[in-house]
Amino acid sequence: MGVVRFDERFLDEIKSRLRASDVIGRTVKLRKQGREFVGLSPFNKEKTPSFYVNDDKGQFFDFSSGKTGDLISFLQETERLSFVEAVERLAAEAGVPLPAVDPRGAAEEKVRQGLSDWLETACQWFEAELRRPVGREARAYLERRGLPEGEWSRFRLGFSPSGRTALKDYLIAKGARPTELVESGLLIAPEDGGQPYDRFRDRIIFPIADARGRVVSFGGRAMDPQARAKYLNGPETSVFHKGRNLYGLFEARKVLAAARGDERPMLVVVEGYMDVIACQRAGLAAVAPMGTALGEEQMEMLWRLHPEPTLCFDGDRAGQQAGGRVIDRALPLLRPGKSFRFAVAEGGKDPDEVLREHGAAALKGQLAASTVFVDALFRREHAAEPLDTPERRAGLKARLRAAAQRIEDKDLAQAYREALLERFDQLSPRKSEPQQRRTAREPRRSGRWRPDSGFPVFDDGPPTAQGMAAAKRLSSVPDAISAALAKYVLADPPVLDPFLEDDFTARGFGDPALARLAQEIIRARLQSEHLDTDALARHLASCGFSALMTDIDRAAAKSGAPFLETDVSLEMARSQWSVGFSALVRLAALEESLNAAKRELAGAGPGASALMRTKGERDALKRAIRTRSIWTGEAD
Repeated sequence: MGVVRFDERFLDEIKSRLRASDVIGRTVKLRKQGREFVGLSPFNKEKTPSFYVNDDKGQFFDFSSGKTGDLISFLQETERLSFVEAVERLAAEAGVPLPAVDPRGAAEEKVRQGLSDWLETACQWFEAELRRPVGREARAYLERRGLPEGEWSRFRLGFSPSGRTALKDYLIAKGARPTELVESGLLIAPEDGGQPYDRFRDRIIFPIADARGRVVSFGGRAMDPQARAKYLNGPETSVFHKGRNLYGLFEARKVLAAARGDERPMLVVVEGYMDVIACQRAGLAAVAPMGTALGEEQMEMLWRLHPEPTLCFDGDRAGQQAGGRVIDRALPLLRPGKSFRFAVAEGGKDPDEVLREHGAAALKGQLAASTVFVDALFRREHAAEPLDTPERRAGLKARLRAAAQRIEDKDLAQAYREALLERFDQLSPRKSEPQQRRTAREPRRSGRWRPDSGFPVFDDGPPTAQGMAAAKRLSSVPDAISAALAKYVLADPPVLDPFLEDDFTARGFGDPALARLAQEIIRARLQSEHLDTDALARHLASCGFSALMTDIDRAAAKSGAPFLETDVSLEMARSQWSVGFSALVRLAALEESLNAAKRELAGAGPGASALMRTKGERDALKRAIRTRSIWTGEAD
């Protein structure tokens, strides 16, 4: 029988047609628990269930044994099937025809398998060399980088000695042919026809595995600081294609699979091998492209694992250029539920440095403070040139429209066009905007817009239109009760759900200064019913509301609102919030009725008594809100 090669698309097609709980449920008795299924481990005897199956991810995770994987690996583990046998069984169950057997393809697969075997043997040799006397300096380097010996095996780190043919001699003694080793990328064949020699010499070795964990190539970090190339990657071969692989992918899949159903794990794309290792040591799923820009095929690989991977490039010029290339390549591919976020480690440091200097919690926090794709796109275009002339402002507007037009999904393209132009309009104040209040203690300040952050930054420079608009926003003081209502929504977003369609909510919790914030909260809440507090805070910060949220905190502290007290139960807090919200809704309605009556009666006429009653109710409700008696029921 010929050998059939299964590509990732074929395997994904099978998995998409089968529910993991159905297949695994025939072997393990499962019960529903939240968004997952749980049962007793098929690998260990236990009385308390620790075996979980997640249909959304198509994965299982067994806490008792640490084993994790997909349907294929489950059948391999429980029924001792080979990979091909497991795929064939699942394909038959899913109704997916197997690829036709190609004799030529079978012969090529046999060659590839032989190369894979030599790559695995080389990996084991590199690992052993790291622990031998010849690897002393490499061991010391890893220790200095904060990577202890206990972690080396997890990432299969190794060392290649400086000898020109050390690896070649070892593998040939094992039965390898030089031509095979050249084809695998382990040796270099000189163009002048000389004898092949080792590609990796005097380097720390990072094995590169495919999605199934098979070694397909290597990356090497030079020990000699004068080396021509600090990092060296293996070449393209029949088993390794840079554009179809990501360093750390196999380990990242395990981290994602291990996440419980109620967790929201990140998938981070970083620049270097050590950055991937740092993130994974911190419990974050992470991958990296290998010396090339992130390509379209790699983006699709990422989206199969996570709907919104976070891209974390270095803060230097090269890192920003890499982020720009990703934006350009990703734009046509964006679609609902498939996008990217952008994060930059603070202080110009990379993830590896953050982990060593500040720990895992700091690294997670910095990566979580990411920017959505639309804001990253807007900031890039905004930073392209100063906006000191009408022509340049018009140029920015044209670039934003052109960028949105590149998105192939028409609905998403329209949404991006609206979002980008809304951000453009916010660069300068509208003449029709109402004057907002300033505190006597906070003088008017000039400011400038910092394109790399998207937030207004104040200094002593000359005032600009952007800075004046930013100062105007920052200096407004929200009404105390309105601020309290908004502050509670930020801490408990679901409280807003019964009022999402209320037009008063969209106008800003009773204060025009909060109108845009309220509208953005409603939009985010309608888009994601699972939006939690942290995610909402990050989203609002990315939209430029950080300063306003600080003002809200300051104003809410003076409100006396009981639902903000720490010792109030969730049920009571929501009830009190609804009372306050309803009071402001009623007050707004009374104000509107009073104004309408004034216009109609011009201060007199047969309806004057009704006008006075409305005014009296309005004034009483104002007093109740001002004295906080709306929550106590006491008279003013």
